[in-house]
Amino acid sequence: MKTCERFERIKRGYERDITYLRNHSQRSAGTKAAKTSATNALAVKSHMAKALGRHFDGCPICG
Repeated sequence: MKTCERFERIKRGYERDITYLRNHSQRSAGTKAAKTSATNALAVKSHMAKALGRHFDGCPICG
């Protein structure tokens, strides 16, 4: 699948945020903050899927 630079930039940004939240969750294992970070990582993953889907639908290069 050929994608444009904007698609890659959007994906990279979300993946960076997900990685940060997961790492924080692992570092703070057993705390309420860790559980919140893990939950937020799942939410961000869902937001990423929606954002990339919207981009894919509207982009002449990707879609």
